[in-house]
Amino acid sequence: MSLAESIQTCYLMCGVITNAGVSDSKRINLKDSLRFDWLKFCVYLSYADGDISVQDMDFIRDTLGYRLSKENLLDFIRSGSVGPDYGQQIPQSFKYFVLADAGRKVIGDPYNHKKAVALISTYEEMGRALLAVSVGTNRAGSEALSSYIKMLDKFVQEYGLFRNTNRRIIQPTQNLNHTPNTGTTNSTVNSGSSNLSSGQNSQTVGGSAISGSTENTSAAADSAAQSDRLEQDVVDKLLAELNALVGLEEVKNQVNSLVSLLRVQQMRKAKGLKVSSGSRHMVFSGNPGTGKTTVARMLAGIYGGLGLLSKGQLVEVDRSGLVGGYIGQTALKTQEVINEALGGILFVDEAYALTANRGEGDFGQEAVDTLLKAMEDHRDDLVVIVAGYTDLMEEFLSSNPGLKSRFNNFINFDDYNPNELVAILESMCKKYQYQLSDSAKEAATAYFTERCANKPDNFANARDVRNFIEKAIINHACRVVKLKSVDELILSQIEAEDVKEIRL
Repeated sequence: MSLAESIQTCYLMCGVITNAGVSDSKRINLKDSLRFDWLKFCVYLSYADGDISVQDMDFIRDTLGYRLSKENLLDFIRSGSVGPDYGQQIPQSFKYFVLADAGRKVIGDPYNHKKAVALISTYEEMGRALLAVSVGTNRAGSEALSSYIKMLDKFVQEYGLFRNTNRRIIQPTQNLNHTPNTGTTNSTVNSGSSNLSSGQNSQTVGGSAISGSTENTSAAADSAAQSDRLEQDVVDKLLAELNALVGLEEVKNQVNSLVSLLRVQQMRKAKGLKVSSGSRHMVFSGNPGTGKTTVARMLAGIYGGLGLLSKGQLVEVDRSGLVGGYIGQTALKTQEVINEALGGILFVDEAYALTANRGEGDFGQEAVDTLLKAMEDHRDDLVVIVAGYTDLMEEFLSSNPGLKSRFNNFINFDDYNPNELVAILESMCKKYQYQLSDSAKEAATAYFTERCANKPDNFANARDVRNFIEKAIINHACRVVKLKSVDELILSQIEAEDVKEIRL
């Protein structure tokens, strides 16, 4: 498909989105809005080297139909419409594409809910075409284009829409090197007999063999007790880390209750009492940036420390890491991920994306079926946590009769309030050896109070805080570098002027 055809397809998508009532047609013409966003995008790339060439103007005219002079285009730069932060701003028209796809707003969508990712590809295609004919913008423009497309990809991934593979393996806090607790004592006995057969106290005269066996069994018991204490220390340390997190009170209560249940079950098992054998698989629901991955990592270590999982690692994956492009590939791809997760937790982020597209040629259900089988086959040494937006996770769990029954632990992660976001901000500052002045803290509190009261579509809780502090550090550096003399306080203290103009 040519660039012109891709553009026309995106214009047709605008009509589909508008007809579905996703955009307010009385307030915004989505096609015109998209065309104008593309204009600013082209100006942004064209000006990457500090100038706009004749070839740039010709491309904009031929591609988008705008007949503008160089001065007209430079006005976008001067007015701030395409300012220094433009490359970090999601176009308004793009948000409607994402909203339509993530929320499955278009019934019988002819584009199979892939409008947003198709739009990203068109942005990328347009950018490459512009750079190919432009003069002087190749390196700077290429870097700007790459950064911009990564930003769009990251944004859609937060809504369960994927173009790129994304898999992370987070190793356990400590390698515990043991198999799940089965309640047997054979390991101690075998340890003693192994030492005897290897030549230690191997004589059987005068009871010396019995004496050696007793000593070895005692040493093994001491070693096992020491190992148990070490594992309990790991669990207690992770629980302390969890309980020290800002906010998440309900999450902490549920996790602490779960750990208490697991510990008592182990005590009952050791005394020969019956224990329930319910599913340990979990559902995490909530908005981005609420700590779902962080808590999953801690749980992996806790389960490992309790002896319920043999390794305690966390494997984080999304749809693109599980689903292949043709028949048979998905099952193999998903099984490979499962094999990596055995002994730990498999964390499937934005899990609803697996069942969102049920049309012909989509293999998300094949991944779900493979996961369901593994959850049953490896229930003693694998925990699966599926995560995503609350409403969409309900749709995911209802998509398969056998899916919801596999999960009996549901934890909801609420959005942080303004005070909690500021507390997270101060924690991040401390991590980077910065501190907020009183006036800077006041300005940050006012900003997050307003942001929480009027949450934008891309509100991302702690991720917003991370972006905020990164911008503040840049602003701080730009201010401090102009000073004639500095001390440690100046180098480490963020002032109100460093944060007042920040907009995410």
